[in-house]
Amino acid sequence: MIDFLKTLLFLVAVIDPLGAVPVFLEATKNFEDQAKRKIAINATLIAAGILVFFIVVGQIIMETMHISLSAFQISGGLILFLFSLTMIFGEGKPEEGKHLIKDYSHVTVFPIAIPAIASPGAIMAVVLLTDNHQYTILQQVETTFFVLLVMLLTWLLLLFARKIQNKIGDTGITVIGKIMGLILASFAIQNILTGIKDYFQL
Repeated sequence: MIDFLKTLLFLVAVIDPLGAVPVFLEATKNFEDQAKRKIAINATLIAAGILVFFIVVGQIIMETMHISLSAFQISGGLILFLFSLTMIFGEGKPEEGKHLIKDYSHVTVFPIAIPAIASPGAIMAVVLLTDNHQYTILQQVETTFFVLLVMLLTWLLLLFARKIQNKIGDTGITVIGKIMGLILASFAIQNILTGIKDYFQL
């Protein structure tokens, strides 16, 4: 039960559904409510498809390129750590995503689905959590289920994005993003330490 909660909370932290809310609001401000609902579900489905795709082919890519688990854990940990630093010290995903909005006719894919929901950090995280050498098929299926669960949460948040922003404000969303970044940084460091330990067989 604890491992389930650990995985679920980590996925919530790295995908950061709440962080996608300001990006969604900015990207869809010129659309009617019906169009916003359609964009919310389409963006969530696209992001879910991307993450599941990397869950399936991530291990294949590693083995094809002869990348060891230790190397992947260290490099993945470094990338996740750098990503977490942008969440803690940088503008964070909401403001960064807003700056990426150029064409309002393609906002479903970019920047809502990518990178607001399926961010580089999220993609790296799901690959790390479904490594064949470390996790069983059952555990990988469970992780995939948790990813889809977080996607469902993301869709609900986007659906009620305006009400959420009015309730907690931009400051509240920013504070939550910082906390999620701290959790992600801890996980990243743990991956780096595990990779070093396994490589040197300590």
